[in-house]
Amino acid sequence: MTTSASPEPVGTQTRVPDPAAPLVRVVCVVYHPGDELTRFAETLATASRRPVELVVVDNGTDHAVAESVVARSGARLVVPGANLGYGAAANRGAAGARTPWLVVANSDIEWTPGSLDRLVAAGEEQPHAGALGPMLLNTDGTMYPSARALPSLRQGAGHAVFARVWPGNPWTRRYHARQESAGGYLREAGWLSGACLLLRREAFEQLGGFDESYFMFFEDVDLGERLGRAGWENLYVPDVQVTHVGGTSWRERPAPMIRAHHASARMYLERRYDRWYHAPVRLALRAGLRVREHLQLRSPAG
Repeated sequence: MTTSASPEPVGTQTRVPDPAAPLVRVVCVVYHPGDELTRFAETLATASRRPVELVVVDNGTDHAVAESVVARSGARLVVPGANLGYGAAANRGAAGARTPWLVVANSDIEWTPGSLDRLVAAGEEQPHAGALGPMLLNTDGTMYPSARALPSLRQGAGHAVFARVWPGNPWTRRYHARQESAGGYLREAGWLSGACLLLRREAFEQLGGFDESYFMFFEDVDLGERLGRAGWENLYVPDVQVTHVGGTSWRERPAPMIRAHHASARMYLERRYDRWYHAPVRLALRAGLRVREHLQLRSPAG
């Protein structure tokens, strides 16, 4: 009788993770992109020492820029054939992923060297983190609000009405309270900006991804709220910083973007206050958002 162990059946052997296999699939949703997509791919190459799987989802009709960037960077292009909106396109880009982590990011993000590795390391240290977001910096070095509390009725209304005419109002300060200080390592937030968002694939798939009924805007607010309800944490990581060039989608099409933003705001708030006794609240919210949308459309800055 031999005492040597016989080899395990192939189906039961322990598999050693391949160190060359990507840990992250990065999904970048674009619509008629410009040079910013090239910069996105170039800086992404410096953001991790490991291979990164890049998927570009092009909602537009002219794919020349996306095709060029994909060819140079070894990425994959997904063409839905219609403008699905942000969340639905991100879901298409994430479909079939086998990496433990997903990133959903705008094309106007410029990565800093090692930033993706540090973001993933923070997630691996926090097993209950469903989403993690870096500090987003504007091109002038100021902070772009990217980690926020979930909007309450009073806080959301005050922020919506006064943010543009009285930036220092107390409702806006509380809305941005999770990010006012740049110090510290990890901080829990109600939701994180979808401009650059690291997601644990397990958590993302558990929730069914982004709610595709939001065409654009508030899909990240909704996802953050649903992650929290499911027991996952939304963690802001201010030690990791990337640059948000901003406005590349807004500059050429400001009016449709403003309308889309307010349509999504109405949908989110009406779903949040959906009881029969909230009917007066919903009417007031609709009226307030209509006024705000009208003012923004008339504004030269809008």
